Amino acid sequence: MDYTELNRKYAYYHANKHLLPFDVINNYENAFRIEYAHNSTAIEGNTLSLIETKLIIEDKVSVGGKNMRELHEVENHDKAFDYVKKRIADKNTLDENIVKDIHELLMENIFPGGIYRNVNVRITGAGFQPPSPNEMYIQVKNFFADLRFKANLHPIEFAAWTHAEFVCIHPFKDGNGRVSRMIMNYQLMINGWLPVSINKEDRLKYFETLEIYAIEKNIEPFVELIAELENKQLDNMIEIIEQIKK
Repeated sequence: MDYTELNRKYAYYHANKHLLPFDVINNYENAFRIEYAHNSTAIEGNTLSLIETKLIIEDKVSVGGKNMRELHEVENHDKAFDYVKKRIADKNTLDENIVKDIHELLMENIFPGGIYRNVNVRITGAGFQPPSPNEMYIQVKNFFADLRFKANLHPIEFAAWTHAEFVCIHPFKDGNGRVSRMIMNYQLMINGWLPVSINKEDRLKYFETLEIYAIEKNIEPFVELIAELENKQLDNMIEIIEQIKK
């Protein structure tokens, strides 16, 4: 994939982001974290609306008529994203302890998190089978070792690979999709790129590109999907910068 245009936008954004007022950045970050929590949990079946997600995260208001798990999923997603931003601010590269902490936060008040599975799992509708627990432990070890060697990839491809490979391994009983999307954004953000949110309406394309990687080990369709999302995020920020300049 040719990253020339994305790299140009990335450079322009970083050269001019100091022009963005604090309230603009704050509004962008608040809107993103609500949208991100909504989409990431909805992809896994959560039925809370975007407005209900906002009430829980931003206004700290409980929503009646919903099961407690759905409320916890949204609250936990926001806590896990805050944790990710703190680790990035401390310049911590992604490692196994951070991934387990993310999972533990995502599963708070649902079931004990941060613990690898010891049972076989199936992914409904998927054309591939996650590894058995014994094989999974080997693949997890290899995954964290490979993070060091894959870091020379373009950051978009590195982030996409981090997600695609981790979700194939499926090391936890539940929550692997949310963890994978979270650690993908971790890799983007620690390299100065903007976090992305996969719209729940695009879940079919999202699952299809992940399945292509799982079966064929072809990462390109998934990389293109993430690059598209990153391009939109950069375009949004650049448009605001240009308005300020005028």
